[in-house]
Amino acid sequence: MERTFVELLARKRDGFALETREIARLIEGFSGGELADYQMSALLMAVFFRGMSDEETVALTEAMLHSGKVLDLSSVPGVKVDKHSTGGVGDKISICLAPLVAACGVPVPMVSGRGLGHTGGTLDKLEAIPGFRTDLSTETFARVVKEIGTCMIGQTKDIAPADKRIYALRDVTATVECVPLIVASILSKKLAEGIDGLVLDVKVGRGAFMKNLDRARELATALVRVGTKGGKRVTAVLTRMDTPLGLTIGNANETREALEVLHGKGPADVVECTMVLGAEMLVLGGVAKTEAEARKQLADAITSGRGVALMEKMVAAHGGDPKVVAKPELLSIAPRAVDVPCTQDGFVTAIDALELGLTGVAIGAGRTRADQPVDHGVGIDLRKKPGAAVKAGDVLATVFLRDEHDAAQIAARVAGAFTVGSAAPAEEALVIETIRG
Repeated sequence: MERTFVELLARKRDGFALETREIARLIEGFSGGELADYQMSALLMAVFFRGMSDEETVALTEAMLHSGKVLDLSSVPGVKVDKHSTGGVGDKISICLAPLVAACGVPVPMVSGRGLGHTGGTLDKLEAIPGFRTDLSTETFARVVKEIGTCMIGQTKDIAPADKRIYALRDVTATVECVPLIVASILSKKLAEGIDGLVLDVKVGRGAFMKNLDRARELATALVRVGTKGGKRVTAVLTRMDTPLGLTIGNANETREALEVLHGKGPADVVECTMVLGAEMLVLGGVAKTEAEARKQLADAITSGRGVALMEKMVAAHGGDPKVVAKPELLSIAPRAVDVPCTQDGFVTAIDALELGLTGVAIGAGRTRADQPVDHGVGIDLRKKPGAAVKAGDVLATVFLRDEHDAAQIAARVAGAFTVGSAAPAEEALVIETIRG
């Protein structure tokens, strides 16, 4: 005789493991209205305190995955590989990464998210391109991946709908930080894309959701274990996020910077992050045997122009203006430029990524509620990064605003995110470690 929902909640509350079928019943019941929101909230809190085994987390991932449509990309030749970032300030990597990897022969079906809180979202940045639509149907998504090599859409109502409802409850029940729930949420959406492999960029530091290295490593390891047990090839890369990634924070300006990478330009840290993650994707995709070989292929996709050409095709397929790919400077930026000066001589020793991310939200580049629009044109361009020598009067950053904003207040907040000292800081590598399945 099957246990009732209340009995299952009690078992998890008391620390017992739930069976695969029991977890499937709970998710089916929640999706069908038999399990109430308050009962799911109780289950989430029980998982938060009692945890889940890998087997339970796999079962939860599978149940959430199959609550909606799982895309069939079997008609797309090759090993399909996606990338997911846990979120950071200035993280625009997907925009240049996807076309470069696809240009090297690995199909990249990518379901991305929007910005929330202090971190930006890929969809918001792409929509800074005139006409670019991220709400393509799943059928169009599959066709574009097959014909072009990559497509970048948002989560539709058909993709892991149980995850969307559960995340909304996690957000208001203080259970967002629970590792098994994070793992199931990320993997259920990603596996619904019909991928064979996944590279995870787990951000660590002040501007990331995971600010502690031990917690970030715990999450990365769990994602790799559970994804591998779910039958996928998974790699996680832990990267630093104390300082914003690149020189831009916003939407149009971040998209511009990502497109510049396709032209062989762009800040060194953005280029390096793209190459590191891209190399892992090419190895998982089977077109390169080593990281060195993969990086050479990615560099060739840039110098040959294949990355730019593929991005132009993808932008056009999304209804966007492909001219901005060749000329990223065409992207519209807010007209009011406010320089933020340095007040002393020395070296930039630190930049608070969280504070600049929150400032970006304050000027309209981000959102605090999921239903808020963003202003694609406002943003912050950094003129100095940690290690740079500065003199009083040098420009640390430029803020692009609309007239309704208090420029002096915003400039003071940006200035407060910079720390200037008498000696240059020690240089730290972008990649902390790599965990492979």
